[in-house]
Amino acid sequence: MGTGTLAPVRILVVDDDPGDVLMIEEALATSNVEKVIDVVSDGREAMEFLRREGRHRDAQRPDMILLDLNMPRMDGRQVLGEVKNDEDLRTIPIVVLTTSNADTDIIGSYTLQANAYVTKPIDLDDFNDVVHRIDEFFGRVVVLPKRA
Repeated sequence: MGTGTLAPVRILVVDDDPGDVLMIEEALATSNVEKVIDVVSDGREAMEFLRREGRHRDAQRPDMILLDLNMPRMDGRQVLGEVKNDEDLRTIPIVVLTTSNADTDIIGSYTLQANAYVTKPIDLDDFNDVVHRIDEFFGRVVVLPKRA
């Protein structure tokens, strides 16, 4: 499997916290799954990216989305709802990666068809570990839908 002929996994990170984005990028960079990372800072921009609108006309479809819940303009719940209701986009796996461990957020995210729900750890080492596990699972273990 690690022949290097596989296309890199494309990950769209949707998070409005620059510190968290940096930690996610650094954790992803240190794993050995080849990937391309795109970052948008709120839900509205995420939808423009996914629909290739405005300045995201040349955006490439991600293989998976790492989605924060609490963001300005359009939050992660609204993104989940829109993506999973869109016939073209609904097959993209979405991992909710958020600080909330509230039952309402967890149940709400799965009700909106999130593929996984992960709480952001406070500790940097734990944070790296969690991102590595997500990356390893979706980058190596899971069979992702082919890009159209």
